[in-house]
Amino acid sequence: MGGGMVVKSVEVNVTKRQREILERWVRNKATTPYRLVERAQIVLMSAEGQDNRKQARQLGVDRQRIRRWRKRWAYAEQRLLEAENKGANDKDLTAVISDILNDKARSGGPTKFSAEQLVQIISVACEPPEDSDRPVTHWTPKELADEVIKREIVDSISPRHLDRFLKKGISGRTKAGIG
Repeated sequence: MGGGMVVKSVEVNVTKRQREILERWVRNKATTPYRLVERAQIVLMSAEGQDNRKQARQLGVDRQRIRRWRKRWAYAEQRLLEAENKGANDKDLTAVISDILNDKARSGGPTKFSAEQLVQIISVACEPPEDSDRPVTHWTPKELADEVIKREIVDSISPRHLDRFLKKGISGRTKAGIG
């Protein structure tokens, strides 16, 4: 017996109007966000019957990404057809397609600190602790948390949260509690 089991890809159907919108996005790479161009290509290639492996190779992405957008499109086909059947104009149909191919909101807590607060925290962290009459030569998370609360930059912040934020930096903003 050879190889593994072959899994049939989710079938993707695209109407003429949907195809026109998706092809316009692919043609207008300069004005269309990259992620939408890529996802439009996935949908178009899927509708043409290209398998996930070939698409992944051609687009330079993993097969999981192809599967995800294939499924998302197939799941939304009824919504797309209803929009067209109700007479959606091109602008409205484009909005529906955009909604389907855009990222869904991610879970997580609400934004904890504003950008201004974060900049102020970093600013304090860059000052010598002695300037704030702190009995340490280097900021500890506890001393820094106490200082930014004392200065009323934030109402509260745990030393652990502050330490994680400073170690991650701004690039780790979701970990630091910034939306």
